[in-house]
Amino acid sequence: MIIIFHSLIIRYQEYLIYCGCFSFFRFLSHNRITFLKPGVFEDLHKLEWLIIEDNRLSRVSPLTFSGLNSLMLLELMNNVLTHLPDKPLCQHMPRLNWLDIEGNHIHNLRNMTFMSCSNLTVLVMGKNKINHLKENTFAPLHKLDELDLGNNKIESFSPHVFKNLKELSKLNLSYNPIQKLQANQFDSLINLKSLLEGVEISNIQQRMFRPLMNLSHIYFKKFQYCGYAPHVRSCKPNTDGISSLENLLASIIQRVFIWVVSIVTCLGNIFVICMRPCIRSENKQHAMSIISLCCADCLMGIYLLVIGAFDLKFRGEYNKHAQLWMESFHCQLMGSLAILSTEVSVLLLTFLTLEKYIYIVYPFRYLRPRKCRTITVLILIWIIGIIMAFVPLSNKEFFKNYYGTNGVCFPLHSEDTESIGAQIYSVTIFLGINLAAFIIIVFSYGSMFYSVHQSTITATEIGNQVTQEMILAKRFFFIVFTDALCWIPIFVLKFLSLLQIEIPGTTFFFFP
Repeated sequence: MIIIFHSLIIRYQEYLIYCGCFSFFRFLSHNRITFLKPGVFEDLHKLEWLIIEDNRLSRVSPLTFSGLNSLMLLELMNNVLTHLPDKPLCQHMPRLNWLDIEGNHIHNLRNMTFMSCSNLTVLVMGKNKINHLKENTFAPLHKLDELDLGNNKIESFSPHVFKNLKELSKLNLSYNPIQKLQANQFDSLINLKSLLEGVEISNIQQRMFRPLMNLSHIYFKKFQYCGYAPHVRSCKPNTDGISSLENLLASIIQRVFIWVVSIVTCLGNIFVICMRPCIRSENKQHAMSIISLCCADCLMGIYLLVIGAFDLKFRGEYNKHAQLWMESFHCQLMGSLAILSTEVSVLLLTFLTLEKYIYIVYPFRYLRPRKCRTITVLILIWIIGIIMAFVPLSNKEFFKNYYGTNGVCFPLHSEDTESIGAQIYSVTIFLGINLAAFIIIVFSYGSMFYSVHQSTITATEIGNQVTQEMILAKRFFFIVFTDALCWIPIFVLKFLSLLQIEIPGTTFFFFP
């Protein structure tokens, strides 16, 4: 016998409404029940399921459920409960197996609430406003198999809040503002098989998950966290768009792309470096700058070659090595080389552009650069580039793992685990120096072309020199233009990253 009250306006339950009824299931969903008097179910000794969801219950007491000796499932979802009684809730429900109080307004749980719920195996407390859990809140729940605390306001857990839950196999802590977890937080959960942690864990470490040898499924907010639980068979998300659990470079397109680009970059720039001195040039200073630019680009080629080599080394088992790789000296060095290459290229292109700009726009005031001055500027550019690239390695406490936020060791994406100083430093480089250089270059070339178009120079010698410089500037423009095509996406990505807007991970691979 099943009796269903659905979508009726029931505001108040009297004692006699269920007298003589011995149904096994009772559905009181989608009504307007605001209060249940003590003993309202006292004659329903055989009732096994009681579902009172989507009502307006604001409080319950142990006496509310007196007489429910056979009850195994109690659902109080989507009511307006603000707290649970500070008395044993299961006092009159000794067989209660499943308790669902999801979607209420409960702020805290008290030590006495679950004192008599020793047979409880499933406890669902998600989508409440719980902000604190006392040390012994779950102490009586020795048989608990599944615990859902997702979508609450919990910021931290006491070290031993889960200590008696040795039978627990599923734990959901997702979407809580958890600031940090204790290193031994899960030590007692020896039978845990599924852990949902869609939260930021600023102090995450392998020690947290090492005791969980039966853990087979874990759900993190970030792919990088999977590296802290390498023994878990299934970890989600299983990729960040760049790497996967199996490979440092997730897709075959990335693997082919990185080898082709790195080889072409290295061979092409080495060829230019070797051949440039053999070319008879009227502008030796310009040739020196081009050779310097090729050297910077070669560093990027070396960086890509090394990333490709480590992808081969970790093929098929990347997640086992992910954390060690991202914290390794090799990763830090490769990240530094990539930034060195990028910043030296940016500064060199800016210098060359300004040099052409001054000569073309102000030809009568411009003194032709000497070899000594050009060498000095080039040395200064490389020193600045080296400082910018290697400063993050000088202070681990300030920058943390600056280059190890992803498998390719390039610090474009802002991570929540970064220090404030590291974020400011990264923004200063990508949205400060690089963006300023880009604006200077665009403005300079615009002014150059406009100046030549409007020029009324009559001096033949000066005019010929300007014409030669303009021809050189036009050729150089295509070098700058191709670099700018790479810079613009980087500016956009860094800006979106700063705003914490989710960006597909594959995007970062194509714009290092």
